[in-house]
Amino acid sequence: MMKTIRATSENPDFQMLVSKLDQYLAIRNGESNDFYSQFNKIDLIQHVVVAYLDDKAVGCGAIKKFDEYSMEVKRMFVLPEFRGKGIAGAVLQELEKWSEELGMAKCVLETGDDMADAIGLYQKSGYKRTPNYGQYEGVEGSVCFEKVLVLSP
Repeated sequence: MMKTIRATSENPDFQMLVSKLDQYLAIRNGESNDFYSQFNKIDLIQHVVVAYLDDKAVGCGAIKKFDEYSMEVKRMFVLPEFRGKGIAGAVLQELEKWSEELGMAKCVLETGDDMADAIGLYQKSGYKRTPNYGQYEGVEGSVCFEKVLVLSP
């Protein structure tokens, strides 16, 4: 049975999953990994979701304040052997629900243009592609998305 919990970045299961995510991204991103890593620090993240399947931590995600009305989705990851089971979708839905509870109007996120599974998840979940924002402006290989959660802030 799958369940999700809310936590902070101090959660050891979240830290373990992010460590595996970082290893995966270091291989996938190659030389550009240092650029992306600087934006993926997890210290002081107060809004983390960890997914468990039969009491094993198998997926995670986080949100952090982006601007007055938006949260940025960060650190989405599911262990490879547990992909395709709806875990990432459940984590994302919980992050969106939490964002709404915090009074936010939308979620934004960045991913790699070669991350077909992630892009598929975000599009299926109602995210629309936007121009790259902030530190991702003009970055080749980066794509940004947003999803309006409520009609107005």
